[in-house]
Amino acid sequence: MQHRTQYISTRGGLAPTEFLDVLLSGLAPDGGLTVPADVPQVSAEVLESWRPLSYPELAAEVIGLYATDIPSADLRELTAAAYGPERFPAPVVPLRSLDDVAPGLGLVGLSEGPTMAFKDLAMQFLGQAIPYALARESRVLNILGATSGDTGSAAEHAFRGRPGVAVFMLSPQGRMSAVQRAQMYSLTDPNIHNLAVDGVFDDCQNLVKAINNDAAFKAEYSIGAVNSINVGRIAAQVVYYVWAWLRASDHLQADATSVPAAGTGVDSFRIDVAVPSGNFGNIYAGHLARTMGVPIRRLILATNENNVLDEFFSTGIYRPRSSEQTLATSSPSMDISKASNLERFIWALLGAEEFQRRWPELERTGVLDLSDERDRLREQFGFVSGTSTHADRLAAIRRVHTATGTPIDPHTADGVTVALRLMEPGVPTLVLETAKPDKFPETVAEALGAPQPVSTAVQQLLDADQHVVNIPCDPERLREIIGARALRR
Repeated sequence: MQHRTQYISTRGGLAPTEFLDVLLSGLAPDGGLTVPADVPQVSAEVLESWRPLSYPELAAEVIGLYATDIPSADLRELTAAAYGPERFPAPVVPLRSLDDVAPGLGLVGLSEGPTMAFKDLAMQFLGQAIPYALARESRVLNILGATSGDTGSAAEHAFRGRPGVAVFMLSPQGRMSAVQRAQMYSLTDPNIHNLAVDGVFDDCQNLVKAINNDAAFKAEYSIGAVNSINVGRIAAQVVYYVWAWLRASDHLQADATSVPAAGTGVDSFRIDVAVPSGNFGNIYAGHLARTMGVPIRRLILATNENNVLDEFFSTGIYRPRSSEQTLATSSPSMDISKASNLERFIWALLGAEEFQRRWPELERTGVLDLSDERDRLREQFGFVSGTSTHADRLAAIRRVHTATGTPIDPHTADGVTVALRLMEPGVPTLVLETAKPDKFPETVAEALGAPQPVSTAVQQLLDADQHVVNIPCDPERLREIIGARALRR
């Protein structure tokens, strides 16, 4: 019998359930995050069987391990639509060598989608899967999300005009780049609602949690989520870790003239992956891929000056910061001081019973001291980390441009900075790209000493009229707006 992946809550108050149910629910009813009760496993033979697949085909196989309640034929249709040529040019996720920057360094191109950011890869899948799930049950969904830059535009472009779905997206006033704002606020689709909050991203995220914790309101207005708390996004993000390993190891396959000896073939080809991280969703997907059996040696976590995650993985102490302590940086999508998805990882680190005992310490004191687990973070789970600064970003952008002739965006530059600092000889190190540099022209111009050409498409986007409602950081005001504009069953 086929394995059925079931989901439970980190807080222990959710009976095991399946993918389509948690896809529409966002937070678990007890306020926790949904996690797979058992992470599905893949063997070297299965990985090898996936090598010839296109990205949409691979996505159906990988996501299918998590979405075991979606028939295989339906899932193949969903991924073919999500990653088809009208949304992504082939091969969907290109890999590029950065050997001229440092031997063994590579870049995983995750920003080929409609909003020029890695969030498209998960969101375009949700844009197909959520309407599919709603149609099966004759339901509607009002998506409530918070964005520090890229999630919002990716969600809105994935769901614009989609049946049975409305999107209410919170963004921090004045904390996003001009292109990020234009991608969101220029949309005129009647099911898209942009709300700019007087505060920082963490304030937006707190508003989302306040609404989700109001069970009666959430049920009445069919509130769901597509932030990285949505496990459907995490499942879709696992795909590109598998794809990146397959493509990085392709040269071994191409060069093989005989069956390799044990321990020397593609099944033992291990890589490090450097991930710019703010909310921990992207790199948590890497943790799942590694746990599944994908040969990832280390996950290199890169933060900007809001380095709460670096502090945790360096010391074992998780100390979220307040909105007032959250800095506005030149990699704004990572200006986050409370990483929502870290709860999922700490649950895996401690185990369910110990998590239930120790997690309340964070809510009670504002600090979770897991320094006694620090060695396991590296030795068992493969995490290392580092912090990048504005000066580091500028230097990384210059270095990559000098070596390749192509600029990178400031968040990717954070990843390159920390990768160069921590990579080890003989181990291929892949940096996950987060966005196209076109989205952050001021920082790229500062790094390279001159403005870069603006494409016609980006200029038209910047010139378009924008539509946004400014609101205070007030749950009651948000409830009023949702109540007036939400889709109803």
